[in-house]
Amino acid sequence: MRCREMFVPLSHPSGHAQADFGEALAVIDGVQMKVHYLCIDLPQSDDLFVKAYPAENMEAFCDGHNAAFSYFDGVPLSVLYDNTKLAVGRIEKNGIRRHTPKFDELMSHYLFEARFGRPGKGNDKGKVEGLVGYVRRNLVPIPRFDSFDSLNRYLAEHCQKRRDKKLRSHKETIGERFERDREKLLPLPAFPYDACDKVRTRVSSLSLVRYKTNDYSVPVAFGHRDVQINAYVHTVIIHCGTEEIARHKRSYEKEDYVFDPLHYLPLLEKKVGALDQAAPLQGWELPEEFFTLRRLLESRMGKKGKRQYVQVLRLMETFPA
Repeated sequence: MRCREMFVPLSHPSGHAQADFGEALAVIDGVQMKVHYLCIDLPQSDDLFVKAYPAENMEAFCDGHNAAFSYFDGVPLSVLYDNTKLAVGRIEKNGIRRHTPKFDELMSHYLFEARFGRPGKGNDKGKVEGLVGYVRRNLVPIPRFDSFDSLNRYLAEHCQKRRDKKLRSHKETIGERFERDREKLLPLPAFPYDACDKVRTRVSSLSLVRYKTNDYSVPVAFGHRDVQINAYVHTVIIHCGTEEIARHKRSYEKEDYVFDPLHYLPLLEKKVGALDQAAPLQGWELPEEFFTLRRLLESRMGKKGKRQYVQVLRLMETFPA
């Protein structure tokens, strides 16, 4: 007879949490993709917070903690994880976990303790493992949302409604049991953790900076300068010294180019011959009146009219279209 492993029923004290990532399919803005959702739950009360992301990376991991702690209106005394590489840089032979620098920053900001299950033993944090499956089952059939913000509003509303439920063997609702958890939670700090990846780099001769595999534009005046990239879940912000010089929607494609056409207009004013082949201007949606104006200027003034058209475009550096 084959011997099968047995498990001990566990009890969960108030104020402690478990966390894990899950995956599911969703349609976001018309594109079907795999979304990664972070579940953080309080096992004593079975209260749960979920937030979805385009990728399972450090920015999402930290942002998910910010959002969950805000939802709980407090910080758990400890959080139990699997041995995710987002938190654990390496495991020593004696079993000691060496945290990643960003995870140490997150812990220092919120002052919670990190605990880890045994490698490959999902039952060590069975509560959140079960809730990861619960969330996946509630995202069937494949949900459709116009943005991640819309999806996450839906998930937050579902978490809030779930507090009215009574689970098996409990006489109180999840919300009523959560009040015992709330009493044990640590207070929130004045500000959430700055959930971004910070990278120092240099602007290329094409006025681009590279983050991961993608290139983002900056104003041509900052060409060949040293800059810092702050990459958040959905936004890439670029600073030169203390000045913010560019802000883009983050791309999760590979070898993508993300342009702001306005960044290149000062250079195009000097090199008007490149106007029709300028990649940053391809796909730039402008009102039809702009194209009418260009035709008129060029028919009356030739090359000089093309330069004056660029000067008109440069008005959008100050004024709306």
